[in-house]
Amino acid sequence: MRVLMMTTPVPTHFTPIVPLAWAFRAAGHDVMVAGQPDVMGMVRSAGLVGTSIGERFGVEDWLRGKLQGDKRPIETLPRPRADAMGVFGQVWMAHTQETLPDHLAFAREFRPDLVVADQMEYTALIVGGVLGVPVVHHRWGVDAMSDQSLRAVRPGLAPLCAEFGLEALPEPDVKLDPCPPSLQLPSADPGTPIRHVPFNGSGELARWARELKASGAGKARRVAVSLGRSTLALNGVPHLRLMLRAFGRLPDVEVIATVGEEHRAEIGPLPDAVRLVDPTPLHLFLGACDAVVHHGGAGTAMTATSFGLPQLVLPQLSDAFGTGEQLQKRGAGLVLDDAEAQSDPAALSTALSALLTDSAHREAARELRAEMADMPSPTRVAEDLIRLAAR
Repeated sequence: MRVLMMTTPVPTHFTPIVPLAWAFRAAGHDVMVAGQPDVMGMVRSAGLVGTSIGERFGVEDWLRGKLQGDKRPIETLPRPRADAMGVFGQVWMAHTQETLPDHLAFAREFRPDLVVADQMEYTALIVGGVLGVPVVHHRWGVDAMSDQSLRAVRPGLAPLCAEFGLEALPEPDVKLDPCPPSLQLPSADPGTPIRHVPFNGSGELARWARELKASGAGKARRVAVSLGRSTLALNGVPHLRLMLRAFGRLPDVEVIATVGEEHRAEIGPLPDAVRLVDPTPLHLFLGACDAVVHHGGAGTAMTATSFGLPQLVLPQLSDAFGTGEQLQKRGAGLVLDDAEAQSDPAALSTALSALLTDSAHREAARELRAEMADMPSPTRVAEDLIRLAAR
């Protein structure tokens, strides 16, 4: 069987579907990834093969153009209302209009039996409709936007669909959902569960990570801080500096922060309790940590959930706010969702201290881990999708 995987041109939109690609490959099926140049590095990192479609999108450049001076997204961009998340579909509707001819031309060459795409990739729906093959949409995690966005883009994509002989934008045949049901938004359309298997890119087990594993639990509570590359690139380094200095002064707290070499000089001196490490696949060291502080990215949130860790979420954009709110409602995390609180060292320290000392957060996080572990594996889901494609 031939499986065509498609993704919007953001590497972290692709990473949630990588374990399913591995499952198809392990079962002996031909997997090909089609996407813009932005994601080809991640495709190679995952050990997969792909074909580059169109030009580079450059999501960070696009977002940077919307910021004011040196302000972060949360300080500049309006936070969307929960009932207005469909606006984010407009970006990927334009992407569909631009890249559909090239995607469709390649799909006709590849002749897939099944198309799998991330939750915002509408090109896949048209490709599947034109070729008459099933299409699977794969959510990232807590999903505040994909259902609204799909409904919002239908009118705008209707002329394009008609041009290719479709009455309307097709619905995905399956929506895969890696989010534990008790964490997912009640407003999200029902999805087919699939267990999240962490993939944050390839790498090697560094000596510092091996030392963390060997040391095990100690007197100090160990906190991982991972804001993601895009967060730092979008004027986030001064905020990270403030945060690390606040956390590093907490008693009996050890901080491990993933920071690229290009940002370290700007961060400057830090307390002795803070260690900066290169960006590293999170699953290599979260098992030696007691909590995670992050930006609300779905991959980070789902990976931390798979380890049963309480999470402090500092959202900057779009669906990250919903992720933080759901973790807080579920009891497995806390969220600081306004710029003033995120910029207040006392508020940051208080939130992290509460996360580390309140056993209720740890218990809720462990419950989510158990719930995630009970979800069907990518291998099992791949078997079901193979049967779907064979009908």
